[in-house]
Amino acid sequence: MLSAADPLPLRPERVLLAGVTGSGKTTLARRIGELWDLRHVEIDGLFHGENWTPRPSFIDDVRAFAAEDRWVTEWQYTSKGTDEILAPRAQLVIWLDYPYRVVRTRLLRRTIGRSILRTRMWNDNVEKPIWKMFRGEPEENIIAWQTKTRHKWTERMPDVVGDHPHLIIVRLRHPRETERWLRAQAGASGVSIAPPKRRSRDR
Repeated sequence: MLSAADPLPLRPERVLLAGVTGSGKTTLARRIGELWDLRHVEIDGLFHGENWTPRPSFIDDVRAFAAEDRWVTEWQYTSKGTDEILAPRAQLVIWLDYPYRVVRTRLLRRTIGRSILRTRMWNDNVEKPIWKMFRGEPEENIIAWQTKTRHKWTERMPDVVGDHPHLIIVRLRHPRETERWLRAQAGASGVSIAPPKRRSRDR
């Protein structure tokens, strides 16, 4: 497993972003897509249909894009069968293993902001009103889901390493470390990267 200071042995063409809900997988996936000219497929957009119902074509859609040569996406919906499709095809996994206070703050800020602004997301869905945000079971409440799954990747990574020895895994432990890593990749690729938004709030 590599750290932020270790050089990559290759320039990957298929990348997975792992991390607890709220760690910033999608934002980083977009930036990596721009950096390495990879198609970013937001996997939430494939899963959520109208009124937050799962799309029947989800797994077929995952298979279709995973068969392509160049992509970056979030490693999610493992219980729905994505592991068997994505992991064998990926070359690089970036694991955002951030402190809990960081991911909790990020998730609350993102979710509350979307709820207040009634932000339209995948297939025209919107977040629940704030007064409903902390109610319900984890499968229906993203705040509770983060709490329930906060240790998921720490527990899973030893199996990932054993089951998929072809994967290069980079473990990033703080947003500042991620920025250093991104700058190093940009330098190696001879390109510039845009600065992150709200960086000071991640300290």
